[in-house]
Amino acid sequence: KKRKVSRTCPAPVEPPKWFGPTGPICEDFPEEEDLILTRKLAKTLQSYDIYESKQELKHREAVLKKLETLYKEWLQEMCDQMNVPEVVKAKVGGKVLPFGSYHLGVDSKGADIDALCVGPGFLDRKDFFTSFFEKLKAQEEVKDIRAIEQTYVPVIKLTYEGIEMDLVFGRLAQRSVPEKLNLLDDRYVLGLDKRCIRSLNGYRVTEEILQHVPNVHNFRIALRVIKLWAKQRNIYSNLLGFLGGVSWAILVARICQMYPNATPATLVIKFFKVYSTWVWPFPVHLHRVKNRLDPNMWNPNVNPSDRCHQMAIITPAYPQQNTSVNVSRSTLAVLTKEIKRGTLCFTNWSKLFEKQDFFDKYQYV
Repeated sequence: KKRKVSRTCPAPVEPPKWFGPTGPICEDFPEEEDLILTRKLAKTLQSYDIYESKQELKHREAVLKKLETLYKEWLQEMCDQMNVPEVVKAKVGGKVLPFGSYHLGVDSKGADIDALCVGPGFLDRKDFFTSFFEKLKAQEEVKDIRAIEQTYVPVIKLTYEGIEMDLVFGRLAQRSVPEKLNLLDDRYVLGLDKRCIRSLNGYRVTEEILQHVPNVHNFRIALRVIKLWAKQRNIYSNLLGFLGGVSWAILVARICQMYPNATPATLVIKFFKVYSTWVWPFPVHLHRVKNRLDPNMWNPNVNPSDRCHQMAIITPAYPQQNTSVNVSRSTLAVLTKEIKRGTLCFTNWSKLFEKQDFFDKYQYV
């Protein structure tokens, strides 16, 4: 007799899940000494008084809600002014989305809030910086308001009920802003003008970072440590040729991908060990962004200027950009020296955060 041959296909084997462009270096779970080290680290962080109270956090949330209400009111007023059909006006929507340190959950006490105001495509960008600016200016709660349009990302700066805010504006290529809005969908940025793409990408990059770390809680603690260390050592400044908040967040997120089960203390230790031996300008990516042949994307194979960058810390959202273009040969040397110093401070967290006197270090400025 002929044997019956099973024609049932074997179940496909799912590829292993990892968060970065490559698999993890180590997936070991923490041991007791790692947990003890993390508790010591958390206690040291608390001593620097960087956390906001629950009351302060609630105040920030309330300010954002009030601002979004104002923004939606303004959109309705603009619809009336432009004689937009009622059916469009009823669905125009509008959203105010925080990004940066606040959205990452690592903002320090008294820090400002970056927020993206999303509007429909029929609005003119100029309206945001004139009409909405005037509406904000008329509010009792608003102080020190100013519009800065001639910059890489145009922004309205203000203080609302004591909270400093930076507002950017991004239009969608559609008549309304849906309540459930997934701005990580690249379709929202394809075909938009550069200023809108840059404005939208502040939020998109922040959200992509959160989406690409295996443990958000551990990422936040580790990032707080690195931010505090960088500020104490005077290397937290994109403007001065060091690294800004986005760069530090991407660097920490990549370490989280390499060691997905590590405690915050272990992540900090690995941060210094990995980047003390990193061969710059070899790029740090969180994931591979689809290349849509956009000439504005960071691509050293196509753009000669990108080959001159001393460091390459690449944003995880289309169109990918290098967040560390301001780093020079001299500031890279300082960064490298400080990171190597960090490898010697694990037995004493307070030593890691020792404040550096700028004028002692740089006698000639």
